[in-house]
Amino acid sequence: MTTTPAPGPFDMRAVLLSGFLPAALFAIGEGAIIPIIPIAANSLGASLAIAGFVASLILVGELIGDVPSGVVVARIGERNAMIGAAMVSIAGLVVCTVAPNPLVLAVGVFLVGVSTAVFALARHAYMTTAIPVAIRARALSSLGGVFRFGYFVGPFIAAGVVHLTGTTQSAFWIHVVCCLLAAVTLLVLRDPATGTRGLRRPSRASRADVPATLEGEEFVEQEAHGLFRTIREHHRVLLRLGSGAGLIGAMRAGRQVILPLWAVSVGLDDATAALVIGIAGAVDFALFYTSGQIMDRWGRLASALPCMLGLSICYFLLAWSDHLDARVGWFIAVAMAMSLANGVGSGILMTLGADLAPRDHPAPFLGAWRFTGDFGQAAAPLVISGITAVASIAIASGVMGVLGLVGAGVLLRYVPRYLPRRLR
Repeated sequence: MTTTPAPGPFDMRAVLLSGFLPAALFAIGEGAIIPIIPIAANSLGASLAIAGFVASLILVGELIGDVPSGVVVARIGERNAMIGAAMVSIAGLVVCTVAPNPLVLAVGVFLVGVSTAVFALARHAYMTTAIPVAIRARALSSLGGVFRFGYFVGPFIAAGVVHLTGTTQSAFWIHVVCCLLAAVTLLVLRDPATGTRGLRRPSRASRADVPATLEGEEFVEQEAHGLFRTIREHHRVLLRLGSGAGLIGAMRAGRQVILPLWAVSVGLDDATAALVIGIAGAVDFALFYTSGQIMDRWGRLASALPCMLGLSICYFLLAWSDHLDARVGWFIAVAMAMSLANGVGSGILMTLGADLAPRDHPAPFLGAWRFTGDFGQAAAPLVISGITAVASIAIASGVMGVLGLVGAGVLLRYVPRYLPRRLR
């Protein structure tokens, strides 16, 4: 049996360089393409509902990628997994740039989603084991803030590229460049966990309970069995508190889809829509550390409940404003308010997952936990596009508001049951 090395002092500078920097680059690229995907699909001839479905596939890809991502991270190591995920993402992005129709675009978007799941789990697993509990929420909220930084900066870069090139699909090249830079960063900088550079076989806690002689398919089979055993052992928390996580993911993902669709419905052009969503991302990004302070000082509910209730109210306001003449003004105001509510909950899903995960071998549980959140993220855009197709985008927004109220109730009921009092 391999043993877990004793943890050294937490080196924030090393984590910022080797952990946060690649995550920031990846997030900038993703932030650049998220508001562009439904617009690109629409420009290829997709209806509003089909455009929403294509946009949802990045989240469906993340959902499907969550379960095997724990096996991948344990098998090849966190750094190797992130580099491989960046390469797969580039392949999907190239498909997006040459897509002649919405179907081919959908395939590329799906590949990007799968690679995102592996990249995100690898970073989350390291942060869970390396960070002291006393500053866990602030550190993971900072990681969430890194992704929000990308979602803030990315749309601005996309707006400039689209304006200069005159084609929406050119924005996908931004993510290609960001993935390449992230991979180079991971290869060049030292891993704070091992002190090494470049690609290497894992030797950390991710393989702590696997016999050293186990290799190849036997190792993957053992990891898969460990994952499903973890799901069985923790099925109560995954069903109960995990349903709250799924609704948090749904509210956030619905925001990412409904805002670009609403911008199209009120007649905003591509560059202006990206600009508005980018400014909203600045509001979201500005609150990431505040969210961590709230959670570390007053507990996880103090961040989760305002986030869910605020997003729910914003969905209701968006639905109500559909009949008004000043729909564009209301759209801008609600986009900013949604970002404010979302920012208050920055890092909440990662923090809850880290609180609940086994300390010595978190990857299987985190894979299952991320599946619950990503299930909501994947389902929400499908719900929005489906309701938009059969009814209207305003009714879809109202349904999301109701789901937000349900999610707030679930969190209020189950967070106190499953977390120690000091973490609530």
